[in-house]
Amino acid sequence: MRVIVEADGGSRGNPGPAGYGALVKDAANGDVLAERQDSLGLTTNNVAEYSGLIAGLRAAAELGASEVDVRMDSKLAVEQMSGRWKIKHPALQPLAREAKELAGRFERVTYTWIPRAQNSHADRLANQAMDAQAAGRPANEPDVRPPGQDKVSPARWTGAKGEPTRLLLLRHGQTEMSVDRRYSGRGDVPLTELGRQQVAAAAKRFAGMDGLGESVPIIASPLTRTMQTAQAVADAVGSRVETHQGLLETDFGEWEGLTFREAAERDPAAHSAWLADTAIGPPGGESFDAVHSRVRLARDELIAEHGGRTLIVVSHVTPIKTLLRLGLDAGPSLLFRLHLDLASLSIVEFYPDGNASVRLVNDTSHLS
Repeated sequence: MRVIVEADGGSRGNPGPAGYGALVKDAANGDVLAERQDSLGLTTNNVAEYSGLIAGLRAAAELGASEVDVRMDSKLAVEQMSGRWKIKHPALQPLAREAKELAGRFERVTYTWIPRAQNSHADRLANQAMDAQAAGRPANEPDVRPPGQDKVSPARWTGAKGEPTRLLLLRHGQTEMSVDRRYSGRGDVPLTELGRQQVAAAAKRFAGMDGLGESVPIIASPLTRTMQTAQAVADAVGSRVETHQGLLETDFGEWEGLTFREAAERDPAAHSAWLADTAIGPPGGESFDAVHSRVRLARDELIAEHGGRTLIVVSHVTPIKTLLRLGLDAGPSLLFRLHLDLASLSIVEFYPDGNASVRLVNDTSHLS
């Protein structure tokens, strides 16, 4: 099936409150098959444009398209995705990688620049998302419908269709870095004795769950603290552990091993900027926007391989928050407002129609 993707994004202030819109049309008759829109918190026009492109490509993939004609009024995105311009800005590089990964799933993708007047539908969706953010209400949930079917709003969670992919999200146990509340990203530290006790309790809980056994996939970040946690669970349920690089914790760069106060005193301007803008990373590190793109791609890959099944995902605080954010269709402020304890369990389900349901957050009852 050949489709047309129209995408747009905007930021009121650049950077400022931002949102994107995207739609998928049947190339044969122009019927709208899918619409996507969402607010993005505070970010730039270019990040919003790329976010719209990614949402459009994702919707096209869900509809089973084989050929995609992308049309955007962003000269930057069109030229960069066509390979004619280099992608220099660090905030755009992970988004471009994600868009290229999605594009690689189709037989053919073309990119065409169109005047803003010809992109009015996507522009309207993006502005609706920004209006919703300004009013303090959620943007419309995505709508994907096969040709010839009536529109069904996925905002009604009871209307979700298909068998969900259920992710049981387990944070690793305590380490010496977490005891001192230090930035702990790519540093490879083991669990403490208390951490081993925490993961043993979590493993016992998983062993008592119905439907889990040797066939349940256990996917973990490849670092020692997550592998120790995952192996305890695997031993309890009789399964085995696989790793996924996309589940790694944020790379905190030069702040690795520092406390919040130490990092703020070392780099006061950079630390303040990092807290104010998720597109900015620590010196030599990774922005939260980059983590979001990486984890979202990991989520998509897990669903593509294990769709409709229950998976145990063992990871770190930021990737787990990101998966919950994807399930809630929430903005980046969730990263700073949601607390996740060590060895806590959260559950999110992703449906094949684009819907999602967060069933549990930060449950530590097994540690009592």
